[in-house]
Amino acid sequence: MPTIRILPDNVTIEARPDETLLEASLRAGVAHAHACGGHAHCSTCRVAIEHGIDGCAARTSAEQLLAERLGFSPSLRLACQTVPHADLIMRRLILDDEDVALVDQRRRGATGTAVGEARELAILFADIRGFTAFSELLPPHDTVHVLNRYFHVMGPPIARFGGHIDNYMGDGLMALFGYPERNKNPALSAVRAGLAMLAAMDALKPYLETAYNHAFDIRIGIHYGAVVVGSVGAIGHERITAIGDAVNFASRIESANKLAETRLMVSDAILDQAGSLLQLGRSLQTVIAGKTGEYKLHEVLGVS
Repeated sequence: MPTIRILPDNVTIEARPDETLLEASLRAGVAHAHACGGHAHCSTCRVAIEHGIDGCAARTSAEQLLAERLGFSPSLRLACQTVPHADLIMRRLILDDEDVALVDQRRRGATGTAVGEARELAILFADIRGFTAFSELLPPHDTVHVLNRYFHVMGPPIARFGGHIDNYMGDGLMALFGYPERNKNPALSAVRAGLAMLAAMDALKPYLETAYNHAFDIRIGIHYGAVVVGSVGAIGHERITAIGDAVNFASRIESANKLAETRLMVSDAILDQAGSLLQLGRSLQTVIAGKTGEYKLHEVLGVS
């Protein structure tokens, strides 16, 4: 019989023939949430299959309907509907009554957001260089107007190459490429978008000079790597975002432009995905805050 390891409880039990994961979990004495009684009318029994997903029976029609509605990744299953045919490791995701209220995806399903999913994406960070000095010259309302004008100009290049702006952080922004739509080469798309953003910035400078007798520039950093994408935030105020070391790395690459005196830098991971098409300038071997060792970053001047 298949062996089921249940996390975070660290309980191991041998499954019985045609027994669901929920039935096995409850038989083992695990307080496994199942608000609807195990009839696939809710998602509170959901588990992440950390090992052995190929040994699970296919989704039932009831589970498939809920999975499509809530945007489940293949490794996210309803324990009440999943029958194991081989050894597996599963992790309960709803641990107490507060969890039930917080992550009941029936409430979030109306917004079309998805639960956490591991993906490999290209992450682009852009920040305004010298904006503090620029904004000190302006009244607050003008500062907000300039920021809105800048973000308005940056949006189309990002969208044109299949990206979307995930977050605004003061005078900076983060954009993702490869989510929600899968992109054939998100790394190359992100670089093309970055170059188009620089061109858009150059086109904006005469307006700034005319209106404010001063202008600014931007710095862009791009990395490609594994992230977890999911809905984050208080119920009713969720948004989709990406979390993980790759996001932090992309932010550090953007900051490294200041040291290298460049406008657009990328990681080795971007070169691995699109390097033969990139026109490179200088390279920088540097320490990245929060990571050990040195990393090589590359200036991108164009795309062939």
